[in-house]
Amino acid sequence: MNRTDLQRLTRLRLREARVLFDNRRYDGAYYLLGYAVECALKAYIAKQTKRYDFPDKKFVNDIYTHDLNKLLSVSGLESDYRKEIMRTPNFELNWTVVKDWSEQSRYTIGVSRAKAKDFRSAVVSRRTGILPWLQRRW
Repeated sequence: MNRTDLQRLTRLRLREARVLFDNRRYDGAYYLLGYAVECALKAYIAKQTKRYDFPDKKFVNDIYTHDLNKLLSVSGLESDYRKEIMRTPNFELNWTVVKDWSEQSRYTIGVSRAKAKDFRSAVVSRRTGILPWLQRRW
């Protein structure tokens, strides 16, 4: 899987989440929105990968995670993140909502419409959403 695949997967999961949300399937929408953020972070990480470099083993192990905080850390985006929260206070609030997503949410039943709506807003909001911010960098 390469950067282009991860970018396409991000957009696909986002479209699927929209369909699920619009059809009141909030559990699936919540999961796929978080998965889209994971894929976007990994697309950015893939952008940093050099074709003939032999990557550090710890780095490789660290990127094979679903933990959004860890992915942000290993991506090298933390400096940009800090600058963005200084410029846009709502961005930090949105990261606070998104960062605790886990792949274990695929087993969650009973995500409320309100929780899914707040999560969706934190992910896709045009000016302060996590996903548009990542997409401008990937």
